[in-house]
Amino acid sequence: MSSTLPPPPASSTTTTTTPPPASTDPPATTTARIGSKPTLVSRSGLTFLIMDCPRPQNLHLYIKELKKHNVTDIVRVCSPTYSPTDLESAGVKLWDMAYDDGTSPPEEVIDSWLKLVKDRMITTKPASAIAVHCVAGLGRAPVLVALALIEFGGLDPIVAVDFIRKNRRGAINNKQLLYLERYERRMGGGGCGCVVM
Repeated sequence: MSSTLPPPPASSTTTTTTPPPASTDPPATTTARIGSKPTLVSRSGLTFLIMDCPRPQNLHLYIKELKKHNVTDIVRVCSPTYSPTDLESAGVKLWDMAYDDGTSPPEEVIDSWLKLVKDRMITTKPASAIAVHCVAGLGRAPVLVALALIEFGGLDPIVAVDFIRKNRRGAINNKQLLYLERYERRMGGGGCGCVVM
């Protein structure tokens, strides 16, 4: 058996609500902050700063991080979200090497990246640090750092990925890991290439 509620009693008075007066205070400003903490990856004389993507509102905070770690170059591997003007004023060179999210880098990106790493960390002494970022700093940027560790640090691909992941949790998806496992060193850098039997 179902029961129905009686209708509410009729009221002879009507209540109206007046909205509060508009505030004369200035709008609250959001405090600029870095999305996720940049990760310093340093091994075999190679130093990289893996970051998420700066925005115009927080670029000044990223520039402080870049200066703190002696970064002379920053590589952007995603769509632009900020102007290079402030970076250039701070003495940091911006390189655009964008490629599709969740994929492995095309040959021209690999060539440009390896040339930059060689020029800044192998040929130039003292070596400087290179920052690299994608949107979240978990896929494309760590893949490029892994390639540099493989090429110039002499690391096995799995060791390079493990080293990066110890410093930056969640870095490099399975598709990118498979790509790195199959990657063939092209510059012969870092290790001696010897096999002890």
